[in-house]
Amino acid sequence: MKMEFKGIHHVSAITKTASENFQFYTKVLGLRLIKKTVNQDDISVYHLFYGDEVGNPGTELTFFEIPNAGRNVDGNNSISALSLRVPNDQALDYWIRRLDEFGVEHEEVKQRAGRATLAFKDFEGQRLVLVSDENNTGVPGGKPWDRSPVPAEFAILGLGPVQLTVAQPDLTISVLTELMGFRRKGQYPSFVEGQPDIIVFETGEGGTGAEVHLEERTDLAPERLGRGGVHHVAFRVEDEEELRAWITQIRGARFPNSGFVDRFYFRSLYFREPNGILFEVATDGPGFATDEDLAHLGESLALPPFLEPKRAQIEAHLKPLDTVQ
Repeated sequence: MKMEFKGIHHVSAITKTASENFQFYTKVLGLRLIKKTVNQDDISVYHLFYGDEVGNPGTELTFFEIPNAGRNVDGNNSISALSLRVPNDQALDYWIRRLDEFGVEHEEVKQRAGRATLAFKDFEGQRLVLVSDENNTGVPGGKPWDRSPVPAEFAILGLGPVQLTVAQPDLTISVLTELMGFRRKGQYPSFVEGQPDIIVFETGEGGTGAEVHLEERTDLAPERLGRGGVHHVAFRVEDEEELRAWITQIRGARFPNSGFVDRFYFRSLYFREPNGILFEVATDGPGFATDEDLAHLGESLALPPFLEPKRAQIEAHLKPLDTVQ
């Protein structure tokens, strides 16, 4: 049986300061904080989840808080940009004005893979790209939160393509196409003079919510991951049964991996492709309303059941996060 992913599930990045991160991604970008929890591998720090009105798969941008994180040193073998979908080209005009209003550094509108895009950076140098969904016929976007400060007609709909930058593209291409079932869709010119075209791969229904863009750079040192960098990208599968089939396939290909991991809000597997980029396979459910009412997502500290006995200890070590939305 040929297996393929439904698209991008979530992207997880690193921030030094959860409170400033919250202010930027909710007040400036207008995303909803859908889950305020802790890093399950380090319960002394926050793990923040942003998304559409209910945190649908494909809309989730998450951040691990690492207070002592140095600044990310951009380079090879990295997730070098993540993108956020907006409804149409007109929305990019709105976002130019909004980013200017908040003093956010950005580029001019450029074409990437035949779509209008607007690249910018957050307060820690995180590389982000707004991408127009004007002609998207693939994976549908999410539904903006009705309490967002950004008008719905311009609001972010979810995650767009992720960009990978590697020195040895053939190794990553082999994993994407032969192991993971991605299809080569096309290519577009690099924005760095003298560098090869960026190659576009797609999965599932395709479109902005289901693409990986692969950039070859032989002139860069390996990335040193820190604040403003991306930790991993996750790809969507329907349920646990499908996840376990992927676990069998990835183990069969002899990739070192985490095995089955229960993240409570979804189930996962982690593995690294040959250039060292961390991939995750994640189920669409159970979802973020498992332990909170939809109307109050992200308002209080949510802990999975196995951490609940440690709530007092955890809360004592966390700095208050202003989550009045």
